[in-house]
Amino acid sequence: MKITSEQELAEAIRGANGPFRVRGGGTRDIGKPVVGEALELGMSGIELYEPAALTLVVRAGTPLAEIEAVLAGEGQRLAFEPMDHRVMLGTKGEPTIGGVVAANVSGPRRIQAGAARDFAIGARFVDGSGRIIKNGGRVMKNVTGYDLVKLMAGSWGTLGVLTEVSLKVLAMPETEATLVARGKDARHGIAALAAALGSPWDITGAAHLDPGVAGPESETRVRIEGLAASVDYRIGALQREICAGWEVLRGDESAALWRQVRDVAPFADAPVVWRLSVKPSATPAISQALGQAGLGHAALYDWGGGLMWIAPDPEHDDGGAEAIRAQIAAHGGHATLVKAPADLRARIDVFQPQTGAVAALSRGLKQKFDPRGILNPGLMG
Repeated sequence: MKITSEQELAEAIRGANGPFRVRGGGTRDIGKPVVGEALELGMSGIELYEPAALTLVVRAGTPLAEIEAVLAGEGQRLAFEPMDHRVMLGTKGEPTIGGVVAANVSGPRRIQAGAARDFAIGARFVDGSGRIIKNGGRVMKNVTGYDLVKLMAGSWGTLGVLTEVSLKVLAMPETEATLVARGKDARHGIAALAAALGSPWDITGAAHLDPGVAGPESETRVRIEGLAASVDYRIGALQREICAGWEVLRGDESAALWRQVRDVAPFADAPVVWRLSVKPSATPAISQALGQAGLGHAALYDWGGGLMWIAPDPEHDDGGAEAIRAQIAAHGGHATLVKAPADLRARIDVFQPQTGAVAALSRGLKQKFDPRGILNPGLMG
């Protein structure tokens, strides 16, 4: 079913006799496979853009590329640097802003600027009862007691279907540069990233790639953005204090390194990929423990080590779930199976299982916003 207006969406949901599989651009085939009628959103277009106020209001089905082109024309950008899942997942279609917000897609700059949900200041959506709900931004109608904008970010269309989002945007920097060290093991690489992030030099990217991920040697990368003179000054300070002897790549060469990290491009051919959100200092120990448990893998560490992408060796029937969940239990955090065949995603928990008060809260929210359970049922289960 192709939906072209908010009212049409509300009527379709109110009259539904079965579940819906909510679909935007179709680029993020993540989660348990959903059985239901495809609900394709065709609501597109920029409603309001005020560059001086750093504010953008856009329909949820608007292609991300269109938004980025309009912003670039005014020297602005989406600071949270959303990942293009097509690179790793091999999907087609066009990423939409509604999908970005619904999945809270945030790239390497999250460590400095924040996540997608931090830039979402307003939203309109239709819940599972067919109600049109407005929250935040320029409409400021919230009678539920919830911060619905933040609630929708990361809900994957299970609480409501976004029709419009209001976003804060930021200025594009004059230039960028990346310091690169090769040959460090994960422990020393993460330690160097922690030192750089703990410095006053405003790091906007901090990643470590295992040997064989981007080349024969490991790579440890630190990015700086801003005015050219400021970037030069901060590079010099980092080379004196932390990054002595590191190579400096600038401009387009630097940008290419971070597109690779943002899109997890080295794992494009991997059949299974996990995304772990953990304490940065724990990631080298987690990687070592997985190897000791017999789960061979390659790893890419973003967010100074706080985001760990793992491509396990393919011979494990569970995609490495048992070993990875055991490490999450030991160290804390969350693990999400981002890429895997549909049969594997149907058999195991794709998202981190919820327990106790968190599980009860999630059930309560689902009951409030989708009491019939018709929006992406089971996707996050």
